[in-house]
Amino acid sequence: MHNTYSTMNFNPGFDIYPTVQPMGFKYGPGVFGPSVENRSLDSIRKSLLDPTCAGPDPVYAIAMDVGKVIHKPFLIKHNLLFGAVTYAAGQLGKEPVRSQGHVHKKARNNAMSPPEIYEIWSGRAIIYMQEFADDNPGRCYAVEANPGEVVVVPPDWAHATISADPKEPLTFGAWCDRNFGFEYDQVRAHKGLAWFPVYDGNNKLNWIANINYQSSQLIEKKPDLHPELGLLPGIPIYTIFEQNPETFLYMANPELKINEWENFIA
Repeated sequence: MHNTYSTMNFNPGFDIYPTVQPMGFKYGPGVFGPSVENRSLDSIRKSLLDPTCAGPDPVYAIAMDVGKVIHKPFLIKHNLLFGAVTYAAGQLGKEPVRSQGHVHKKARNNAMSPPEIYEIWSGRAIIYMQEFADDNPGRCYAVEANPGEVVVVPPDWAHATISADPKEPLTFGAWCDRNFGFEYDQVRAHKGLAWFPVYDGNNKLNWIANINYQSSQLIEKKPDLHPELGLLPGIPIYTIFEQNPETFLYMANPELKINEWENFIA
């Protein structure tokens, strides 16, 4: 089956194009990127409200380590990684298409796990995050973002990415640590994150508390601006890096922004 291009509503700052049939990405001149890794429905069932549900399969496709060829030596030297992900349209039973919840593994000798910076390119996203993956999830946010908007997940927080429009694929880019890794054990032990997104009969997204956690409050909001992290409204996060390559060194060394992570508001 031939690739067909999916519409993007925001220019990410370099030549990358999401595809459907099959899901993936095409790269333009001077851009590097891998063959995508697909996430099957079976691989994320343990994080879903209804692990037996039907839905698109694969659920999403990931291209980790993409960017301009001229930047690759700097990215490797400083342990920076840019990834791109595209989600299928549709639903997972009554839930939206979404990733499984996880916490980033700590890299090297860092006291904190790496943060992540999401930038929405097409579709509509909700980045769900909770302060802890323990019985008490702490602060819980559901941050809704449209194309061009940026959401920051601070170090050590459990999180998942959710497509908020079942009629349209979701595509986004993200900065993270090159030595990235995921921890699923605590989330899976609680049979998911502290809140499940569920569509009602009118296709409105509601939230259901996960009874395997202590009681918590969910804060639904739009993204905050974070100039203290080098983020500039309307400028692609890859372009920010291109203009000042040292901007995101804290992705691999989160302690560089330790004061910003305290009392962080998404």
